[in-house]
Amino acid sequence: MLAPRAAASGASRYNPSMLWVKSLHIIFVTSWFAGLFYLPRILVNLAMVDPASTAERERLLVMARKLYRFMGPLMVLALGFGFWLWFGWGFGGGWLHAKLALVVALVGYHHVCGAMIRRFADGANRRSHVWYRWFNEAPVLLLVAVVILVVVKPF
Repeated sequence: MLAPRAAASGASRYNPSMLWVKSLHIIFVTSWFAGLFYLPRILVNLAMVDPASTAERERLLVMARKLYRFMGPLMVLALGFGFWLWFGWGFGGGWLHAKLALVVALVGYHHVCGAMIRRFADGANRRSHVWYRWFNEAPVLLLVAVVILVVVKPF
């Protein structure tokens, strides 16, 4: 625990360079999540598009592909800075293992989104827009769980 004087002066028990790493991790996680929140909304719109409306379908596919390609490096940077924190500050407790399991689920969700884009591009989608609306809620629930684990550290 920080002494009152150290806390008031803004000093930290952590290496200041690790605070930069932590900041970059938060920035890239937030950016990646912006994509994880928006890409499934594009999939909802793709599922709702009239098959005869090829221009709208192609526009949405281009948006989805570009966003997915942009999200990839954000995910890699978020994970990279996260691993740097993990190895720089220690291995934590059970909360960290649970968080890492959720991060693996998020990486899987990211890749499932990519597979869904390919299915839309191939004309092989068989799911309704309602299914995609529910699918869209998964990253929200995972984010809530990760934030609670990181802040509360319940175990």
